[in-house]
Amino acid sequence: MNIISSVFSTLNDQLLKMTWLHKLIKFLVEKVFGLSIEERLGGSIHFFIYDVIKIFILLSVLIFVISYIQSFFPPERTKKILGRFRGITSNILAALLGTVTPFCSCSSIPLFIGFTNAGLPIGTTFSFLISSPLVDLASVILLASIFNWKTSIAYVIVGLILAVLGGGIISKLKLDKYVESFVYNNKMIESEEEELTSYERIEFAKNQVLDIIKKVWLYILIGVGIGAAIHNYIPESIISAILGKDKWYSVLVATFVGVPMYADIFGTLPIAEALITKGVGLGTALSFMMGVTALSMPSMIMLSKVVKPKLLGMFFGIVTIGIIIIGYIFNAFGYLFI
Repeated sequence: MNIISSVFSTLNDQLLKMTWLHKLIKFLVEKVFGLSIEERLGGSIHFFIYDVIKIFILLSVLIFVISYIQSFFPPERTKKILGRFRGITSNILAALLGTVTPFCSCSSIPLFIGFTNAGLPIGTTFSFLISSPLVDLASVILLASIFNWKTSIAYVIVGLILAVLGGGIISKLKLDKYVESFVYNNKMIESEEEELTSYERIEFAKNQVLDIIKKVWLYILIGVGIGAAIHNYIPESIISAILGKDKWYSVLVATFVGVPMYADIFGTLPIAEALITKGVGLGTALSFMMGVTALSMPSMIMLSKVVKPKLLGMFFGIVTIGIIIIGYIFNAFGYLFI
């Protein structure tokens, strides 16, 4: 058992946390740039280069694998699968299917429209809409690479619970009439599913990697840059005064600060990592991350074009309250994960 644990720990350190890359960048900064990573400038450069390379490597590999799997579940097939179920079962399945769609919230909305247009229950489509940007398979690995597996798995579980409960509540409230009429009236053309060859699936996965990297690269650079600044330039006393573990309002502040921003989980992870090293509670950092990914202002604006204000407000309220509750739970029991 000890041998298995040791092998797993080694693989985790080398493949996910990439300790080899950490040492390589440290050598580069100290020997080539002549800077110490213990100092602000050297530490910032090391943080930035190491995190950017690590995230892009993991992201490319993970998106390729996930997209290859996703090629077996095109929208038409996904709609057919979801259409067979009703009630809480359909919410659970929609939330799980959302995890294999590595999209930001704005990219998920066209699929949300398609599912609603196809006659799927409104609660089912909202479970998908919550889950897709918030919890995807790539985020599981990236969270584990930055924090640990316990934190990663716990995050995924609470994210799925939020998606299922959120969609379930919306379903129970029978808010279908608050979806704009054109979503229902604009009937989609049903097309036959084409079985892809292995080569076509590989090409699809490669194109998905390129497409997603093009969409997120800037947010990753910005996120890592902010993380490097927080990690090396902003005093811990300032961070603690605003978002410290002893501040009851820290989760509320983190959640609502994240809402006006637009990024995905890959760009927010380095910021969450830096915040935690400065003494911010795990729940506070995760609340910020979830607020950015699930409730970004651009996605709310896009959603407002397809649903009426009452449904939009209900969705925003349910997800916001859920994120805040999750934040306080993680802050209370964070010692179990870190």
